Amino acid sequence: MDFTQASRQAPRTGPFVDAEAFPGGRNSAGATSTRLPPFLSANLDREASLARLETLAHVMDTAFVIPGINRRVGFDALIGLVPVIGDVASMVISSFIVYEAKRLGAPRWLVARMGLNVAVDGLLGVVPLAGDLFDAAFKANRRNVHLLRRWMERTGGVRPNEIEGTAIRLDT
Repeated sequence: MDFTQASRQAPRTGPFVDAEAFPGGRNSAGATSTRLPPFLSANLDREASLARLETLAHVMDTAFVIPGINRRVGFDALIGLVPVIGDVASMVISSFIVYEAKRLGAPRWLVARMGLNVAVDGLLGVVPLAGDLFDAAFKANRRNVHLLRRWMERTGGVRPNEIEGTAIRLDT
């Protein structure tokens, strides 16, 4: 039995019959739709990229809590324990965030500042024990994603993550 025929579909009625569907969907005329509904942002790909970068930064810098001292560390500090190879690997992963910032259209000054954060984290991370402690404290990936998010919010690239202002409780 073929259920894809138009004659077997239930008739479409109601106030939203002619409303366009999500991308890839079909409207009542059967044509594919490419326009997003007005309540969705047109920059979903930018927001999705930023969300992926925030997840990567969380995993690399603050994924685990050290019991007893309640200090958060991530894979960056753990990978950095392997003498030279670990520091190079963490710099490559951190450089991906800088690359994505450049791809998203960040200005040169921001990309340079993010690159400087990665370089400081990588160069000081090479020092045997003090470098690993610095890696755990500096959190270059979180800094870089925060810089990128702030720049994207100011330029209108993404919706603000937080609402600015002061909350006041009104007792009634």
